Amino acid sequence: MVQQLSWKVGGQQGEGIESTGEIFSTALNRLGYYLYGYRHFSSRIKGGHTNNKIRVSTTQVRSVSDDLDILVAFDQETIDVNVHELRVGGVVIADAKFNPSLPETCTTATLYAVPFTEIATKLGTSLMKNMVAVGASSAVLHIDTEVFEEVVLEIFGKKGQKVVQKNMEAIKKGADYIREQLGEQLETMKLDPADGKKRMFMIGNDAIALGALAGGARFMPAYPITPASEIMEYLIKKLPQFGGTVIQTEDEIAACTMAIGANYAGVRALTASAGPGLSLMMESIGLAGITEQPVVIIDTQRGGPSTGLPTKQEQSDLMAMIYGTHGEIPKIVMAPSTVEEAFYDTIEAFNLAEEYQCPVIMLTDLQLSLGKQSVEPLDYNRVEIRRGKLQQGELEELEEKQYYKRYRVTEDGVSPRVIPGMKHGIHHVTGVEHDETGKPSESPVNRDDQMNKRLRKTKGIRFNMPIHVHSHEKESDILFVGFNSTRGVIEEAMERLEQDGLKVNHAHIRLIHPFPADELLPYVQGAKKVVVVENNATGQLANILKMNIASHDKIQSVLKYDGNPFLPQEVYAKSKEMFVLNGNV
Repeated sequence: MVQQLSWKVGGQQGEGIESTGEIFSTALNRLGYYLYGYRHFSSRIKGGHTNNKIRVSTTQVRSVSDDLDILVAFDQETIDVNVHELRVGGVVIADAKFNPSLPETCTTATLYAVPFTEIATKLGTSLMKNMVAVGASSAVLHIDTEVFEEVVLEIFGKKGQKVVQKNMEAIKKGADYIREQLGEQLETMKLDPADGKKRMFMIGNDAIALGALAGGARFMPAYPITPASEIMEYLIKKLPQFGGTVIQTEDEIAACTMAIGANYAGVRALTASAGPGLSLMMESIGLAGITEQPVVIIDTQRGGPSTGLPTKQEQSDLMAMIYGTHGEIPKIVMAPSTVEEAFYDTIEAFNLAEEYQCPVIMLTDLQLSLGKQSVEPLDYNRVEIRRGKLQQGELEELEEKQYYKRYRVTEDGVSPRVIPGMKHGIHHVTGVEHDETGKPSESPVNRDDQMNKRLRKTKGIRFNMPIHVHSHEKESDILFVGFNSTRGVIEEAMERLEQDGLKVNHAHIRLIHPFPADELLPYVQGAKKVVVVENNATGQLANILKMNIASHDKIQSVLKYDGNPFLPQEVYAKSKEMFVLNGNV
């Protein structure tokens, strides 16, 4: 029996690959296993190789695995592309229809041809071949096919009981076929029993959307784009139930300006996009900065530049999100690393946006946005709504012909905020420099006053956990630093290096800007080597560390920008080599 294994299904897009992985993983999640899934897919609607790799474990996992135990193949391309991942003793379960074969170089895995299509066709339609594959997989893992019944009912129940029965029959036929062919040969694949606890199984985008809803957002203008679209799709279904709405705009410029306008009117609003859309929003983000309007913007990073690799993993928007706008404005950039953090940090993003009256950009990446993870039950008692200096009572009467000092110079940089229509709250709002009442002003003294006021807002920012620290003591041989979805691979590499006798710490940055230099500095000072792990070509996070903390001689980068997420072994091997080559051991 094993505590964890990795399962992958692959084929052509439009062939039911996603639903195969969804049914398989949902059933195992409900048994109480921890799961982590990552989909590889092409940037087209139909056709092109796609696969879904799912890690199943009796303990928490936060990354894809180095190798592969079971590969389910609907075509020969799936075998050719993915066979190199199979561990010694791995298994390929392939549709007999295409006469599958293993490459001559693959001598340690075993191929089992199962007539997915033939079995499904005899039951009424070849479309059920993915259900046959699910059944075959369950038999290899020694899982009773009955565990899939609830999931199949949920998916196909609306089509009638006969459809449900046929799909369950396909699952059972697939399981029976494998059992008859293999007997007890695959006892080594049998999973240890799960704990049976109920957990959510969700992607980061769904957690962000749920966090927005819990955080009081009631309006989302957005334009669809991979990998952000699921946020909009989730809220299209849910927001109307709470008196809110979603509008699909003509472009990202309109989406951002509409979100700013809604916040100006007192409604918590957000928009979400990816790198190309954020490029279009930059002028509007500057408008929110100078008019001091709160707005929450989600950037789901993907491969760039331009259209780049729209369905692949990358973390290359970091510098653009901090410095992309022309001119200088206060801005907050956050970066959750897990699905749970994506939920809670979205709520906090709305609080910070209103407290500091500035744009808040929440960075995720494709792996976090679309990768599916087991999630412990969310604690809704932690939800807190803070609206900062929003004036919600009666305002003091103004002297005749006076305007409200919406942009009053204050010690903390945050001015009192009113929404349109409040008696005695009339003021100007303009994108040009302005005085305390909002009237345009080019006075050098006023310019200094307003710029200094705006820029000192975020110097006192309060964020509950600006860095996630995994540390035994401040001194270490290696300090890992990362952000977003690299947390899981870093944690696994850290464990392996500790088994080699090294002292290893890990600091994962959740508040990218303003940078939490004071919190990170002791760990940097106590480390012999600082290894920054990130999915980009130029070491953007490493450069931010150098700008804010220095220690240039210690900081080195482990980079990957081929569109694929890191594997734990890659981070481990490169870090170990880097440490040894520098004469540290």
